[in-house]
Amino acid sequence: MYQETLGANPLEAIIRGLGDWGLRILLLTLAISPLRRLTGWGQLLRLRRMIGLFSYFYIVLHLFAYLWFDQFFDWTEIWFDILERPFITIGMVAVALLTPLAITSTKGWIRRMGKNWKRLHLLIYPISIFAIIHFFWMVKLDISEPTLYAAILTILLSERVFNTLWGKRK
Repeated sequence: MYQETLGANPLEAIIRGLGDWGLRILLLTLAISPLRRLTGWGQLLRLRRMIGLFSYFYIVLHLFAYLWFDQFFDWTEIWFDILERPFITIGMVAVALLTPLAITSTKGWIRRMGKNWKRLHLLIYPISIFAIIHFFWMVKLDISEPTLYAAILTILLSERVFNTLWGKRK
């Protein structure tokens, strides 16, 4: 029964499914601030870090599924993949940039880093763009899903730009 839902290549379905959920949760994380501004419900901000860490969890599972199921931890082949396949390269860059954000997402790190914590966490914007590019470059034919996610990200980032430029004029 489960084999039918995973298709002809269940390991690839697992790898992609983990990546899909990591990206969806990442976009949800980015949607929290605009939702708070729209609804005025400040409690949403308490969830943002936790949801961001869930995204990181799924993204790391996506990475480990690739390393294990696709490459069998063959580091030479993994290195070749990183150098030769641009979607792997940009995905690895995104995970590398996301890792310090996950590590510094505790109250202790926020306190120790002060304003630098906010500066570091601005990396979420290029990371999310890299994740969308990773998805676009990975798919072969049907780009409808990455296009949908790119549209969502464009709306979320546009809201931030609009809020930054015009929100301070009030």
